[in-house]
Amino acid sequence: MRKFKSRALLVIGASLAPSVFAEPVQLSPTTVQAEQASDPTAPTQAEVRADFAKIPGGASVVDSESYKTGRSSTPQDTLGLATGVFVQPRFGAEESRLSIRGSGLNRTYHGRGLLLMQDGAPINLADGSFDFQTLEPLATDHIEVLRGANAWRYGNASLGGAINFVTPTGRSAPPLDLRAEAGSFGYQRIAAAVAEDFGNADGYLSVSEFGQDGFRDHAKQDSQRYFSNIGGRINDQLYTRLYLTHVESNSELPGSLTKAQMRQNAQQASTSAIKGDQKRDLSINRIGNLTGLELGNGHRLELATYYTEKSLFHPIFQVLDIDSTDFGMRLTQRWDNTDGWAWQAGVDASKGRNFQNNYLNAGGEKGRQVDDLHQTANNLNVFTELTAPLAEDWSLIGGLTWLKQTREVDDQLRCNAFISAFCKPQNDSFNETYSGHIGRLGVLNNASDALQLFANASQSFEPPTFGEMTGGIIKAPNQAQTADTLEAGLRWQQDHLDVDLAIYHSRVHDELLSLNDAKGNPLGTVNADETIHQGIELGSTLTLDQFTLRGQYLLNDFRFDNDDLYGDNQLPGMPSQFVKAELLWQRDGFYAGPTAEWVPTDYNVDMADSLNADSYAIWGLKAGYRMPTGIDVFIEGRNLADKTYAATTGVVANAKGQDSALFMPGDGRAVFTGIEWRL
Repeated sequence: MRKFKSRALLVIGASLAPSVFAEPVQLSPTTVQAEQASDPTAPTQAEVRADFAKIPGGASVVDSESYKTGRSSTPQDTLGLATGVFVQPRFGAEESRLSIRGSGLNRTYHGRGLLLMQDGAPINLADGSFDFQTLEPLATDHIEVLRGANAWRYGNASLGGAINFVTPTGRSAPPLDLRAEAGSFGYQRIAAAVAEDFGNADGYLSVSEFGQDGFRDHAKQDSQRYFSNIGGRINDQLYTRLYLTHVESNSELPGSLTKAQMRQNAQQASTSAIKGDQKRDLSINRIGNLTGLELGNGHRLELATYYTEKSLFHPIFQVLDIDSTDFGMRLTQRWDNTDGWAWQAGVDASKGRNFQNNYLNAGGEKGRQVDDLHQTANNLNVFTELTAPLAEDWSLIGGLTWLKQTREVDDQLRCNAFISAFCKPQNDSFNETYSGHIGRLGVLNNASDALQLFANASQSFEPPTFGEMTGGIIKAPNQAQTADTLEAGLRWQQDHLDVDLAIYHSRVHDELLSLNDAKGNPLGTVNADETIHQGIELGSTLTLDQFTLRGQYLLNDFRFDNDDLYGDNQLPGMPSQFVKAELLWQRDGFYAGPTAEWVPTDYNVDMADSLNADSYAIWGLKAGYRMPTGIDVFIEGRNLADKTYAATTGVVANAKGQDSALFMPGDGRAVFTGIEWRL
C-alpha cells in the first residue's frame, strides 16, 4: 500500500492566487491510499496463512527468511524446524530421507509418500517418486507444508500430504539479491537474482551454483539451477504466470557403513560405492503455467499445467540410465462467499513415461545391458470439498475424491538380471490399474482471535511407484496402500507465543515396505497386512524480550499391528522421538545463539528389532546481522562437539543381530559463513 501527501494546496493556490493573497486559506492535510490489486498467481505469505487458517488440520508456512540466518543448502536446512516434518540428509547434501507421519518410511532411495511441488506443480514423477535436487532454497519465497489430508486442495491423496516450494516474484523479491556461502568440506554456494515489478505484470530470475567435496569420501557434489517466472494480471478478471526451470546436478554417493566402520572412521565411503563409482547425475527442464479467471460473486476458475523432461544417470549396483517425460494439468473451480460458505472442485490428470535402461556396473560405466523397460503411469483424480458454517465460529468441511491410476511396463529385453550378471529369460511386462474413492470430514472452531481448534477424519490412497513394482529378487504382489486417519489439534497465536499442535492416528492397510538383505541388496516390495502410524506434531515459537526460541518435537509411534512374523514391532528407520530447536538473541538486526538436535532413544533399523541406531545429541552456534535491505552476514558452527552419529539409516527385514552396512553418518564439526547484498 502506498501513501501520498496531497498536493492539492499547490493546485488550488495557482488557480485562486488573487484570493489567496487577500486572505490565506488553511487546508487540512489529505492522505490518499492506493492499494495495488492482489495477484492470485503470487499470494503474499499473509494471504497464504489466512487461507491455511480455514483448514481443519496441520498446515503451516515456512518463511525463507527464517532459515537464511544460516547455511541454506539441504532440505533439512529449510524444513528442519517445520512442524511435523522429519528430514535428514543421507550424505550431507540434498539427497534426504523426508517423511511426514511415517510416509515412505522404508524408502531408502529417492522419495515417495508425499507430493513435492514447485509453484503448485508436481516435482514428483507421475508414478509418485521424487528427487530433491530440483529444489533451491535461495530461490524460494516460502514453503507451504500441508500434512496428511490437509493437502486436499492439490488433489493429493497420500498419507504424508504435500510440500510446495514457492518461487519469489517481481513483486515479492528485491530488485537485486546476491548471496555467497562457504564453509567446511569444500562447501560453496553462490546465487544471484533479479526482480522487476512492471505494474500489472512482474518478472523474476534466479541463477545459483553449488558445490562441495563433502564430509565423507566419494561425496563430491555440484549443481547449477535456473528459476524464472513472469506474470500478473491481464485485466480485472484474467491472470496468468509462466514458470521456467533448468537444473543440472551431479552427486557422488558414499554408500552406507556398518556401525563399527562408522565409529572407526565416519568419513570413509563404502567399498561398493568406490568400486562401482556410485553416483546420481541428473538434468531437468521444466515449464509450468498458472492461469485463472475470476467470474464474480466469489467464483474463480484456475488451470495449472506443467511439462517436465528429466535425464538420470545413476550407477549403483547396476547402471540405471533413465529418460523421463511428465506432463499434467489441474483444473479447479473455487467459490467463496461472505457468509462462510466455500466450495472447490477439480480434476487432476497427469501422465509420465520412463525409458529405463539398466547395465552392468563396470566401475561406474555401462557394461552389458540387462534391462530395457518402457514405463507409463497415468493418473486421474477428481476431487471436491465443501465448507459450511455450522454456528458462530464453527465450520464443517467435507470432501470426496475419486482416483484411477495405471502403471504399465513393457519389458523390451525380457531378461531377469537384476542382481546377477547372468540373463535368465523372463518377461516383466505388466499393466495394473488402481482405482478407489476416499473421503474427508473435518470441523474447525475459531474459539477466539488467538485460538483455533480442529479435528478431522480422512482416508488416503497410494498406488506403488515403479521402483516398488519392478526389480528385486522377490517379485511380490503390490496392492495400493490405504489408510484411515483421525487428527485433532490446535493453532494458538497470542502475544509472544505461537503453537502448532496435532495428534493423529492412522490405521494403514497394505503398507508398501521396501526391503533389502543384510548386504543392502534390494529384495523388492511387499504389502504389510496392518500397520499403525500415530504420534504428536508440535511446533512452537516463543519470544521473550530480545530472545526467540523456535523448535519442533515429534513423537513417532509407527508399528506393526499383530503381524504374523513381526508382532507389534516398531517399523524401522525413524526415531520414536525427535527434537530440533534454536534460541536466538535478536536486536537491531543482530542475532546470535545456540542450535540443537536431539534423538533421545535408540531406534531399530530392521523389522525384527535386532539392530539399532544409537541415540544422539548435537549442538551448534550461529550469529549474524540481517536487515531488509543492504549487507547481511552470518557465521554458523554445526556439530561443534564433533559427535559421531547416524543421521539416518537403511532398513532390512532381519539383520539377525549382526552389524550391517545400514548407517549413514551425519557431518562432523563444521563452520559456514555467508554474505548477502539486497537492494
